[in-house]
Amino acid sequence: MPSSSFWPNWRENPTASLFVALLGVAGAALLIAQTRNTIAEYDQIGRPDTVRDTITIDGEGKVSGAPDVAQFSVGYRSEGRDISTVQTENTRKVNAILAEMKKLGIPDKDLQTTNYSIQPEYDWNNGRQQFRAYVVNQTVTVKVRDFSKLDAAVGKIGQLDANQFYGLDFTLDDPAKMKQEARKKALEDARRKAEELADALGIRLGRVVTYSEGGGGYPVPMYYKAEARDMAVSAPAAAPMPEIQAGELDIRSNVSVTFEVK
Repeated sequence: MPSSSFWPNWRENPTASLFVALLGVAGAALLIAQTRNTIAEYDQIGRPDTVRDTITIDGEGKVSGAPDVAQFSVGYRSEGRDISTVQTENTRKVNAILAEMKKLGIPDKDLQTTNYSIQPEYDWNNGRQQFRAYVVNQTVTVKVRDFSKLDAAVGKIGQLDANQFYGLDFTLDDPAKMKQEARKKALEDARRKAEELADALGIRLGRVVTYSEGGGGYPVPMYYKAEARDMAVSAPAAAPMPEIQAGELDIRSNVSVTFEVK
């Protein structure tokens, strides 16, 4: 007579009995593991994380190098009551500037129109607004990579009657390499300071725990400012070329490093 119990009869079906027994053991093990995890989590509630002994040191690195790009903006401002005439005059003046820059060997990729605007200007007369003229502004940004041409490029501004000129600045075309050198020096500076402090405190440095770097590490442009409008009025056509000095640029890196101590 077959058994009516859920548990199979060992003699009648040993395989099923073994399977049920294994399920029971696995369920018990799972229940024990879950209970242990729950207890462990409960024990950690309200307890702070393990705090490591650390020191944080700042470091600074500086690298100096000669700039390899000079950049300035030049243009022309025209005004008049007939907009077509004003545009024509403005275009002629700026095209003459571009042509002269190209004669100096400055390639097209380093000549960029950065502003072109047309707007009306008004005067106020007895509380009433009256149209005075149309104003056309056009500005070109010039990059000079061959510094032997820089004096001539700037010197041409007044001779070409340009009445807009914005500060000449020196920079680096690709500052990444110098930036990396400055960062390396800053890290070396931080480690040196940390080792000196560790010696004074009688402790040993461990591995680096955290690292951060401040901004402002790229070169600050060096400016040479002048107003070409004044130059155009007062300078004779054969005015001497200015001597532009490029000097050097400083790239700095500021880091903060946290060391584990032993």
